[in-house]
Amino acid sequence: MIDLFRRLLAPEPARLPEPDAQLALATLLVRIARTDGLYAAEEVERIDRALSRRYGLDPFAAARLRTEAEALEAEAPDTVRFTRALKEAVPLEDRAELMTALWSVALADGLREAHEDRLLRLVANLLGLSDVDSALARQKAERE
Repeated sequence: MIDLFRRLLAPEPARLPEPDAQLALATLLVRIARTDGLYAAEEVERIDRALSRRYGLDPFAAARLRTEAEALEAEAPDTVRFTRALKEAVPLEDRAELMTALWSVALADGLREAHEDRLLRLVANLLGLSDVDSALARQKAERE
């Protein structure tokens, strides 16, 4: 964890190796889920499902990654640094899929909160995605 923090806090962060990129995404998913002050079981399930789907993990490996991300999120630097690290680690064509996963977690509790919208708008921008890209990702998450 400390090594990941060091990389994220570097003035010019290098591209994250895959295990760190997975952990950074999982941490961002946890942060989105905790934004409204309620970390619901539905959100936990969506995080696990998103990690399983994205990285081909079995349910136990996804839960293990999420658990590590929960601990990291509590100690993590700001969302901007995590998002910038993900931008470096994930090719542009895959970032819309990340936004879909983030929207899926944000919407898992059945509520669309203004502070979640603001955070997701910031994250989309930091990932180099437009508001339209984010809206399409949200619509896809709602359909799933």
